[in-house]
Amino acid sequence: MKPLPILLCALAVLGVLSVAACSGKPPEPKARAANVATPFDALKADEQRAKDVQKIVDKHAEEQRKQIDAQQQ
Repeated sequence: MKPLPILLCALAVLGVLSVAACSGKPPEPKARAANVATPFDALKADEQRAKDVQKIVDKHAEEQRKQIDAQQQ
């Protein structure tokens, strides 16, 4: 009598698996996270900030150079 419940359970599992496998629908693609933070994001932000500061320093130096040239003439 013990093999009968085991056999019924096995058939039930196979039936569920066959229904799931033959549903005809393709599996849903997994959604990717669009903005995944990486360890380098902070470094890139710091680098960009440094470039922006350098542009400001260069701009002020050019203005100062023009003022000095204007005074010497």
